[in-house]
Amino acid sequence: MYVLTGATRGLGLATARELVADGARVVVSGRREESVARAAEALGGPAQAVGAAADNADPAAAERLIAAAGAAFGRFDGVLISVGGPPAGATDAMGDTQWRDAFETVFLGAARMARTAAERLGEGGVIAFVLSASVHEPIPGLAISNGLRPGLAGLAKTMANELGPRGIRVVGLLPSRIDTDRVRELDAIGGDPEAARERNSAAIPLRRYGTPEEFGRTAAFLLSPAASYLTGLMLPVDGGFRHGF
Repeated sequence: MYVLTGATRGLGLATARELVADGARVVVSGRREESVARAAEALGGPAQAVGAAADNADPAAAERLIAAAGAAFGRFDGVLISVGGPPAGATDAMGDTQWRDAFETVFLGAARMARTAAERLGEGGVIAFVLSASVHEPIPGLAISNGLRPGLAGLAKTMANELGPRGIRVVGLLPSRIDTDRVRELDAIGGDPEAARERNSAAIPLRRYGTPEEFGRTAAFLLSPAASYLTGLMLPVDGGFRHGF
């Protein structure tokens, strides 16, 4: 039984679909009641999926989501921590308010969820962070994301070392150009989304964007017992875009 934050659309929802298809049950969260209710129904309804509205920046959100898992399904096996991307912009365009808001949601909210999950998980449990290719290489125009995502990767690595003796795994997924609403929004910033997509696709060895389903299958595997000897891993899901080892 898994809790997935930010899972009413995009990568989180795709992962939830794959988990349910594999026989798992899920709690999916998002900021709006209507969105989480719609996502839970699409995933099979109360027997398979429960929706819980929560904002990652809310200090009470982590406890509430894990409590919802226990109430609905009587167990808690892992969490996929995914948050929306912070505002796009260069460093000189981002003020303290944007940095502070993004830190509360993207970094502190994710760290709080991971810490709370670690307190509740037993042997075989797993904590997975949805991060970004910016962990390894800054992405132009995404100053805030470039600043926060690598820090979460460091936290994940640290927690993998700390929680390993308890049999709890901690992993990260590093998507690049996956065909989601967020990526389409980023492609549109320059005014010619088709040209941006063509340019970005040319830099990917597979010469195309990934699909949410491809990401979801990878994330579901990492969360599953089939990946029981994988921890501390930062896995690029990028069609070969990262050329380093």
